[in-house]
Amino acid sequence: MTIIIGTSELRAKLEELRAEHRDLDLAIQSLATTSPFNQLEIQRMKKRKLILKDQIIKLESQLLPDIIA
Repeated sequence: MTIIIGTSELRAKLEELRAEHRDLDLAIQSLATTSPFNQLEIQRMKKRKLILKDQIIKLESQLLPDIIA
């Protein structure tokens, strides 16, 4: 079963993922400046950021038109 998602839905999801990515970045910076900081929690957040980055790249590629050379 193929679900067709419109461009506006993809753009909304992309912005949502970007916002979460930015929020995680700020949270990691905040945690890293407090002493003592929880290294395990920071590692989990960084892993989540990488997952989000992969999803962002995938959505961006879906929004770009295919160019036939």
